[in-house]
Amino acid sequence: MTSDRMRRVNEAIRQVIGDAVASDLKDPRVGFVTVTDVRTSADLSHARVYVSVLGEPETRAETMDGLRSAHGYLQRRISGELHLKRTPTLEFSYDDTTDRAMRVDALIDAEVETGHDLSAQDDRRTPGDDQGEESMQA
Repeated sequence: MTSDRMRRVNEAIRQVIGDAVASDLKDPRVGFVTVTDVRTSADLSHARVYVSVLGEPETRAETMDGLRSAHGYLQRRISGELHLKRTPTLEFSYDDTTDRAMRVDALIDAEVETGHDLSAQDDRRTPGDDQGEESMQA
């Protein structure tokens, strides 16, 4: 479980990196990036930075390379703005939550287009439902 302090540290790091990526990075490989989450180790030695990148897989790969090459600059920004006991080493990870959400939306749209009534799915019974009915009938 994350303490309130660690939550604040994670949010502060997310904000600093997000601002720096949006306004200061001049690397042409870094495209449209959103910093979605940061998870910092308890000893502040390491921070995993989750990012969402708009574009094709090749664009995403280039953006991730650009972010990795800018990690020193971003660590200096964190150090200068947050004054933590330690400045964590940054590791960037692609957050595929948006991709998964878009896939689910596409699957739902495909079902709607084929005419399946998704509301009928609510009538399915779960394995424990039969027990409740039997006890009510007895």
